[in-house]
Amino acid sequence: MSFSEYAAQWRTGQRHLAESSAKQLDSLLANHLLPALRSRRMNSFDHKVVEDFVRNMETAGVGVATQSNAFDKLASILLDAHRLGIFDESPLRGVKPPQYKPSRSVIPTPSQLAAIRSGGDDSFQLLVGLMSGCGMRNGEAAAVNIRNIVDDDVYRVTEQVNQTTKTYGPLKHRNPGEYRDVPLPASVKDAIELYANRYGTIDGYLLRHPKDATRPFPPYLLQNQWQRLKKGQELTIPEGVVIYSLRHFFASNCLMHNIPITDVAEWMGHKSIDITFKIYRHLMPGTVGQAARVLDLGLAA
Repeated sequence: MSFSEYAAQWRTGQRHLAESSAKQLDSLLANHLLPALRSRRMNSFDHKVVEDFVRNMETAGVGVATQSNAFDKLASILLDAHRLGIFDESPLRGVKPPQYKPSRSVIPTPSQLAAIRSGGDDSFQLLVGLMSGCGMRNGEAAAVNIRNIVDDDVYRVTEQVNQTTKTYGPLKHRNPGEYRDVPLPASVKDAIELYANRYGTIDGYLLRHPKDATRPFPPYLLQNQWQRLKKGQELTIPEGVVIYSLRHFFASNCLMHNIPITDVAEWMGHKSIDITFKIYRHLMPGTVGQAARVLDLGLAA
């Protein structure tokens, strides 16, 4: 069996992927994996073939992030084949994957966030509050629904506006019907209720498409307004701060107040706590020296 034949069969089994993830997978297959490996026989793969694949991407000037994603998809296919007994030894053994290290995120200070929250229209201010106060992704904030306030200090995130289809869909890394409960600060709860009282709701949804109230609010409108305010210097946005920095602020605010990172990972909807550690470990309070002093108190008791 050729790689293209095996990859096609493997792809049909990826039914669990969200639409955006499936689209990314198809793009990586079409633009990187199949052009390089389409006709290669599956039983001919070894570590040299995989290393050549990585080296050829480097030579072609493929971005490191894309290299990393393409390698991960190839690894998933080959590990599946290894599990089925096509290889006696994994062709990934000893191969060093592309090293992608995302730049450290710039997180706004509380005063900078306050300035950002004061700009834009009411929908912009509401979205900024939901992302920075509840840790929502922008698509989740766009689907805000007053019925999801399940307690005075708890909001239930049940869906998002899909960036690709512009329709309501399940949460990232979640099946339809699954949800996560997140903290609801009093100021954000007040903002939700104020917006609902001022503009009304449709089936509980606060935000709708500005030109067609029957359609969800498209998240790209937040990005458009962000860029417009920044370009027009109507909003002082620190260098390096992007919309996703609002969500980073939520994580930073939690960790700096000693909230366990396990809770933060759950509230942010990360697929694995490893992701949370990788992104936010540097924000966690405590040092080796501090740990030594604390442990010494116990030893001296």
